[in-house]
Amino acid sequence: MNDPEPSTEPAQHDDSAAQSDPRMPPAHTSGRVDRWVWAVRLAKTRADAAQACRGGHVRVNDRPAKPATAVREGDEVQVRLNGVTRVVDVTRVIDKRVGAQVARRCYTDRSPEPTPQPRGAVLRRDKGAGRPTKRDRRQIEQLRREGL
Repeated sequence: MNDPEPSTEPAQHDDSAAQSDPRMPPAHTSGRVDRWVWAVRLAKTRADAAQACRGGHVRVNDRPAKPATAVREGDEVQVRLNGVTRVVDVTRVIDKRVGAQVARRCYTDRSPEPTPQPRGAVLRRDKGAGRPTKRDRRQIEQLRREGL
């Protein structure tokens, strides 16, 4: 009879700066990894994020992730898209796409610095020379294979 009633108020989030920003969507305790990757703008579309998950290019806490894999605050997410690997720590779980400035506050980027690519000779043809012949194309391909 004198049992205390459970509180119906939602748990308060410690991030006071995020709550004061009206553009910041409400945080969740967990969410789908494909939605989160899309929402924080690591992928251009949600379909791209889901495809990356199915292709094995997304890992959550060093485990391959399916699109419906749960992501929580504190998780490490590795995403490889367009030849670039991003390593981020989840600081806020959102499921709605937000602006770039707001999205950056939902993760901490720990991506390794990209390795500098050696600048090779630029293949140029004379202006007005027309399409390359079959012989020219083979020479160009040979130069590219040799890394020049």
